[in-house]
Amino acid sequence: MVDDCFGHPRLAAIYDPHDPDRGDLDAYLRMAEEFGARHVLDIGCGTGVFALLLAGRGIEVVGVDPARASLDVARAKPGGDRVRWIPGDATALPPLRVDLATMTANVAQAIADPDTWHATLAGAHEALRPGGRLVFETRDPARRGWEEWTRENSHRVTEIPGAGSVESRVRLTEVDGPLVSFRRTYVFAADGQVLTSDSTLRFRERAEVQADLAARGYVVDDVRDAPDRPGGEFVFVARRP
Repeated sequence: MVDDCFGHPRLAAIYDPHDPDRGDLDAYLRMAEEFGARHVLDIGCGTGVFALLLAGRGIEVVGVDPARASLDVARAKPGGDRVRWIPGDATALPPLRVDLATMTANVAQAIADPDTWHATLAGAHEALRPGGRLVFETRDPARRGWEEWTRENSHRVTEIPGAGSVESRVRLTEVDGPLVSFRRTYVFAADGQVLTSDSTLRFRERAEVQADLAARGYVVDDVRDAPDRPGGEFVFVARRP
């Protein structure tokens, strides 16, 4: 299922201006350069921010996402015709041979179902050329970051061009082992509409992720720190031999 913050047309349309700071993508751009990637698969590409940054550098990009409303936003952006957009997920990809596959931000954790997660890793492995790499991040559960997901920490009002004033907040709804669920609420001042989006993330231990990667044929070359959240995340660099 697609969370409404990505799949609802009105929420997809405000996703970028509501959260415009994507400095977290700088590390991924550097890794694309570090690995000499010329063909990239962006899994969970959303509204296409990262895919379009890559395409602007002359890299051939395939962006895949199950949220059609987000893909519609991506396609409509300047340069959107440079990227091949595929509705769906990495469990059922067309034949590809890419140098790099990525899952930025919360994409890896949003794949909460274990079977789908394993199938995603397998699908990315199949899409990579020998020697190609899969790079993604996942938050360290030991940091218990969800404890900061409160109304007080998240409440804000954002002025968005074309949409007006939008009030938003996040509320933690359940913690069930490695699964953490929360609800985003958006209030549009222009007409008073209230929209909510429920999400669940899976917080995986480092050893669990490494075992999952090894079981799908990867070699873990490195586990790095996330520059935008030092000490809070694992950034996995896994290679298809």
